[in-house]
Amino acid sequence: MLLAAAGLLPVQTCRTVHAQTRPRQPPHSTHRRLATVTLLAALATTQTLTTGHQLVFDPRTAAAGVAIIAVLLRAPFLLVVTLAATTAALLRLLG
Repeated sequence: MLLAAAGLLPVQTCRTVHAQTRPRQPPHSTHRRLATVTLLAALATTQTLTTGHQLVFDPRTAAAGVAIIAVLLRAPFLLVVTLAATTAALLRLLG
């Protein structure tokens, strides 16, 4: 473990030095990152709200709503996941 850490130290040092000397990223790379996040959010929404070609509201929808509210309240990630999973499980249990 110490050998691996000692081997990674020069790599991290080079990355730090390189990051400080590297010019700022062009604006189009920022747009690409935003597009990636937007497409991922659209995929998650589509997978949550649809089954086949139909729009459905089931426990997944309620769990996503609870998760969104928890994120807006700035809850820790583990709590967000726990609340969403608990909501979905309880709604499935109730019917």
